[in-house]
Amino acid sequence: MIDHFDVGLVDWSRAQFALTAIYHWLFVPLTLGLSFIIAIMESIYVKTGDEFWKKTTKFWMTIFGINFAIGVATGIILEFQFGTNWSNYSWFVGDIFGAPLAIEGIMAFFLESTFIAVMFFGWDKVSKKFHLTATWLTAIGSNLSAIWILIANAWMQNPVGMHFNPDMARNEMQNFWEIILSTTAVYKFLHTITQAYVLSSIVVIGISAWYLLKNRNVLMAKKSIIIAAAFGLVASINMIGSGDNSARDVAKTQPLKFAGMEALYVGQEKAPLVAVGALSNKEQEEYRRKNFVFKIEIPSALSYMVYLSPDGFIPGIKDLIEGDKERGILSFREKVEKGTVAVEALKELKKSKGVDEGKYRRLKSNFEDQAWLGEYFRYFGYGYFRDQSPDVVIPNVSLLFYSFHLMVGLGFLFVIFLAAFLLLGVQNKLENKKWLLWLAILMVPLPYIASEAGWILAEVGRQPWVIQDILPTMAAVSKISTGSVQITFWMFVVVFTGLLIAELKIMFKQIKLGPNKGGH
Repeated sequence: MIDHFDVGLVDWSRAQFALTAIYHWLFVPLTLGLSFIIAIMESIYVKTGDEFWKKTTKFWMTIFGINFAIGVATGIILEFQFGTNWSNYSWFVGDIFGAPLAIEGIMAFFLESTFIAVMFFGWDKVSKKFHLTATWLTAIGSNLSAIWILIANAWMQNPVGMHFNPDMARNEMQNFWEIILSTTAVYKFLHTITQAYVLSSIVVIGISAWYLLKNRNVLMAKKSIIIAAAFGLVASINMIGSGDNSARDVAKTQPLKFAGMEALYVGQEKAPLVAVGALSNKEQEEYRRKNFVFKIEIPSALSYMVYLSPDGFIPGIKDLIEGDKERGILSFREKVEKGTVAVEALKELKKSKGVDEGKYRRLKSNFEDQAWLGEYFRYFGYGYFRDQSPDVVIPNVSLLFYSFHLMVGLGFLFVIFLAAFLLLGVQNKLENKKWLLWLAILMVPLPYIASEAGWILAEVGRQPWVIQDILPTMAAVSKISTGSVQITFWMFVVVFTGLLIAELKIMFKQIKLGPNKGGH
């Protein structure tokens, strides 16, 4: 059933979207967290009247502004790609996916665009309290705009609150609250947003550490470290908690992704969690299996993660492909059969419309029957794989395994790092610990790596689906030439890399100048 799909077009469209998303997410997290750090600093200024805090707020506001501008530019390009490269997807889910994006646009352009101007240019032109209000509303607006993007992405991972309209061949929103309050959406938002706060905190600490090493702007650096470390430590603890809940949700809604995260091929009770491990480069024929070269496991920890009990059964990739009737797990072939029923029913409905009204009404009644939808339509996307090997639904296990464990390992490292800097900052013991200050600078790239690893895990782990179990990636692309996507891909490589270089140069220049324009 996939003979008419251009594999090259699909791959290049995926590559272009991945490129844009990765670059976009290099700029956004810093603005989400830094906006609140700035608001906290300005609140102290308004309360104390100390000009030191005004100067400090303005400096970090400059760093925020540089990233905000480029984040908006890359974000607009990202959203346009839904129409240019993924028009079939946009049609299939436009009524659902479009609503969060529309709300995001309204919030972003109303809250942020309105109050960010006051925040940057309203100093000494409006009252202190009005300016502070604008700063807080900019921070809130930035974070509220992010929530709608994350809700839309969560729906792709776990489609709920919808109704399929067979006449239009598109999904329509049925329950707005079910979509925005699904466990997947809630955990995704909390985990992503707290990760952004941790990233921002570590960047602020890293820049401040550089000032301490240079013996410049010492008081600003010390105060900034305390605020950022406190803010980041609270966020990091919540990040780990929301990440744990998110992993538990993935186990229930996307079991193949979860099995791939641990490279678990054969299900088991009292399943261990791999703390550290390395996979072989050799791939076996059976379900693209890769064995461990070595691993250190925590007994029963994976079962406990999912079921809060060490006795829970975690299905492996083999179980999910072959099925397990005793445990109620459908095989790949059973899902294909059910998905084929749904696909064929839609085809027959379209053929019978206006020709055989009795058959048309009978078929349409299926798409209005919740039991039929739960039995067949929930596997609609599998109907595209009727002639394919089961391997087609197995994600890249190596990429998932390493992304997951890198993200988790760095997450715990961040908690220790932030706690140490908060303690030493409060005790005023940082200036003489040169090695720790250098460590803070070297730490700055790590939250970016962890952040991108998290998105790779989420998006690669969902493959081959754009909408889990309902719409495969190959059926979502626009009917455009592969060459045009290749050309724009390389154009974006050049433009985005140029933007990144420019952003870094401007940031480094502003950091070098500092709040006193290079003075002590």
